[in-house]
Amino acid sequence: SAQAKDPATGASTFTVYDAYLSPQQEGEEEDSAPKGVEPKSTPPFTPREQRKSRGHGQIRFNRELSRAFVDVEIAGLNPADIVMFHIHCGPPGMLGPILVDLGTFGDLKKAFVNNKLTIEIANKDVKFASMYPKALKLPESCPAELGIAGVQVKTIAGMEALARKGALYFNLHTKAHTFYGEMRGQVYPGG
Repeated sequence: SAQAKDPATGASTFTVYDAYLSPQQEGEEEDSAPKGVEPKSTPPFTPREQRKSRGHGQIRFNRELSRAFVDVEIAGLNPADIVMFHIHCGPPGMLGPILVDLGTFGDLKKAFVNNKLTIEIANKDVKFASMYPKALKLPESCPAELGIAGVQVKTIAGMEALARKGALYFNLHTKAHTFYGEMRGQVYPGG
């Protein structure tokens, strides 16, 4: 006969996805941001190849897909310079809409303790946070299936489905690199 697993283990076992953050994953240099875009970066801008910032991020989805846990460690960057930190959806090298705004969990400058950050995400935290001008014509939310408009990701389960496809990324923004970001990390299966 079939052996069913204990349902309680769905909350305490995980599927893990990793990302290594670097400036080289950013699609453009900050000084090429569209004119008139808010928020504005504060010069001087440092070219990607000269930045020392690096990071590692991990998203752990519990198997019942009711929670996700984000663990990030950064190096070569002063947490006091961080202005925004997001999980976006989108393929490598492309800007995508924000799926989770990690800044809504508290002051990011204080949240990075010893350059480490841990956040628990629930369904209520999965949403589109608008920061892009309408002229950029980005989708209003992360599509549940890339290329199919109108079906939006609203749950941890949808977020994990995007992670499985390699369509999530971390983007950490600093005062000097506010629009495109200081460093980016595409999320892939790992752990």
